[in-house]
Amino acid sequence: MTDSMKTDSMTGNPSADDFVLPDTDLARQALSYARQLEPGFIFRHSVRSYLFARSLAEHRGLKPGTDYDDELVFLGCVLHDLGLSEQGNGDQRFEVDGADLAARFLRDHGVGEGKVAVVWDAIVLHTSEGITARKGPEIALTQAGISVDVLGVDKELLPEGFAERVHTAFPRENLAFAMTDLIARQALANPAKAGPLGFPGQVLRRHLPHGALPDWYDLIAGAGWGDRPAGVSPATAATPAAHEPGQLPVLLERFRRARDAAAVSSLYEPGAVLVPAPGGNGTLGSCRILIAGDIALLASADTTQVARRQPDGRWLYTIDQGPTAVNAA
Repeated sequence: MTDSMKTDSMTGNPSADDFVLPDTDLARQALSYARQLEPGFIFRHSVRSYLFARSLAEHRGLKPGTDYDDELVFLGCVLHDLGLSEQGNGDQRFEVDGADLAARFLRDHGVGEGKVAVVWDAIVLHTSEGITARKGPEIALTQAGISVDVLGVDKELLPEGFAERVHTAFPRENLAFAMTDLIARQALANPAKAGPLGFPGQVLRRHLPHGALPDWYDLIAGAGWGDRPAGVSPATAATPAAHEPGQLPVLLERFRRARDAAAVSSLYEPGAVLVPAPGGNGTLGSCRILIAGDIALLASADTTQVARRQPDGRWLYTIDQGPTAVNAA
């Protein structure tokens, strides 16, 4: 273990001395750099990720210096969340911002481009599934260690009691939620950092009104090429849509009278909740409509419906309780 880690006051726990980290000049400088820039809970996560990565490598029968470059794994782990620091917070998704900052740090310390490329890939791919195993052992081990620490992936492969010792030395402080909140804050302040298809976008979507950030189906529907799902006729694809909540009951009645089940279905979100109830004539009739942002409540004597505005501006039912649901079902 480096002297700086032995005397580190971040834990106040002497069990930190049980863990040996790479002791090269570059490793010590990278460790100090990460500790200086990152919030404490992120820095400790980065160290834990390396310790877990090294343990998984041993479990897999991989030997440092022979099967993988231990210093590169350490650099990938310790620097992988620089994009969540104030200095690393740019206009790209945090993984890319962090990889770019790490690459600059390594070049400034005389690291060759081949090794810089390995660390850059390890950082930029650490939230991507199914890729790192094909990119070399250092990149794969970096993601494996990070995945253990965040999501518990393969934690059962760690030696008995090892994770507990690591967590005693480098406390979690609710890492997964704290880190996710930090990613969300960055993305809310700069939506360019969270495209709809990437990991930051998944995080951001939970902090926005439903439909504010499009998903894959929204994107292909808005591509403008006229593509439609298999089995959907051109007529159904051209079905009129409700651009105001009050248009929904009108269209529902129109499609119901036409016995057009596909058109009726087009007025409901996938997974919409239908609660059929007997009574009435199966139409909404005169109703009261209350709108709050992207949510609308449509209510009459025997029917209650909730509609939600979609990313493309359409309104769709998400809940339908009453005789209209009988007809929709």
